[in-house]
Amino acid sequence: MALDSWLIKVKTAISNSLETVKTNTKNNKRSNVGVLAFEIAGLMSKLLQLWQSLSDKHIDQLRQEAISLEGVRKIVSNDESFLLGLACAEMVESLRLVAKSISRLARRCEDLGLRSFDRFFEEFVESGQDTQCWVLTWKEMESKAKKMNRYITSTAALHKEIDLLSETEHALKKLLQCSEQAFPINSKRMAEMQEKLFWHRQELKCLKESSLWNRSFDAATALLARSAFTVLARIKLVFGVGHELPLMNASLPRSLSLSATVHPSENPPTSCNFISGPLTSKTQDRPDGFFEQRAKLLKPPPSTLGAVALAIHYSNLIIVIEKMIRSPHLIGVDARDDLYGMLPTSIRVSLRARLRGVGFSASDPALAAEWREALWRILEWLGPLAHNMIRWQTDRSFEQQNMVPKPTGVLLLQTLYFANQAKTEAAITELLVGLNYIWRFEREMNTKALLECSKLNGFFNLQSSS
Repeated sequence: MALDSWLIKVKTAISNSLETVKTNTKNNKRSNVGVLAFEIAGLMSKLLQLWQSLSDKHIDQLRQEAISLEGVRKIVSNDESFLLGLACAEMVESLRLVAKSISRLARRCEDLGLRSFDRFFEEFVESGQDTQCWVLTWKEMESKAKKMNRYITSTAALHKEIDLLSETEHALKKLLQCSEQAFPINSKRMAEMQEKLFWHRQELKCLKESSLWNRSFDAATALLARSAFTVLARIKLVFGVGHELPLMNASLPRSLSLSATVHPSENPPTSCNFISGPLTSKTQDRPDGFFEQRAKLLKPPPSTLGAVALAIHYSNLIIVIEKMIRSPHLIGVDARDDLYGMLPTSIRVSLRARLRGVGFSASDPALAAEWREALWRILEWLGPLAHNMIRWQTDRSFEQQNMVPKPTGVLLLQTLYFANQAKTEAAITELLVGLNYIWRFEREMNTKALLECSKLNGFFNLQSSS
């Protein structure tokens, strides 16, 4: 009887706690962000990534390393202004998507200024007018970045704690169900689980206080809005976009001339000529708008792998070839056939043309060594673009499946997305021709070694028999 009474108390406690959570959620629905904390944490993470990618250090790396990659120069473009335009356009597109989500959240705010975020943001995008004075100084933004980072960390911990609490409650309910079915129950185990449930609830309560869960829509949205304005101001400043536009907060830069990082000269230009012409011309920006014009840059030309949706496939193909070149002696007939099955028609045609007239013998060690050297030279510049393409795609898949985006330093210009199709296929064909020779050379050397071994065995057997 005592056990039955105790079980009833446990079930009542669980029921009451759930009712309390529902009541609190209902009361705070209008003022606090609640479950939307996870979406807001994701937006903050994206803004932080953009802000960090616009630092002096990262912009210098972009110019000195990313757009200077040999593969980028060979099969994407060797026009520095064009490549910088792609980098700028990708960052602007990321910011546009974040701003779109902020606009949706802003409609829940009580502050009329925040509820009009989309209008103020569009005005700032097109004219540079910051009527709400939302652009932060460098020092202020760094302080806000630390604050957002704390929110992101605590909100991620909250997400994990909610999962743990749910698992514990499910396990306890299952144990209670077993007791109702006249199964013997372990009272010690029940007490341990109840204590565990209690501490999970306490931890959950603390995390809700420290995370975004109990923040108001106005507070959370204001932080997002000001960060979005500041990131956009930084993008325009760093990439030389709209220097003549009257930014309200002139103290944004941390260094004397951020635009000099991208345009190293004594007098930074007032415009940056990318493919579509000067970005700062109001007459050119107005017809399509700032975001629309940058979106055009991200549309791959017909001659690129991105336009024909082959960037991912060719990246996987190059990675497979790279592994085979590392260990040609391990390539079986089935693996060779599988590789051939991955080839599109255009590469098959060019490969047949290159192999036509090639003899069946591949026994020249010097030629095999030359081919190996040539293949590694190609992979040194082609391989990084293929790996970057897979990494870029994986990072976006991770972002769709998780609350917080995965940090990445890879831009589309560093992948095969904008790579010229004909040049990429020519390089892949060259890899296949060389791999074909090395593969046949390894097989002939193995066959020759086995033949020599069998001859020696026959000789020793003959000697022993005599």
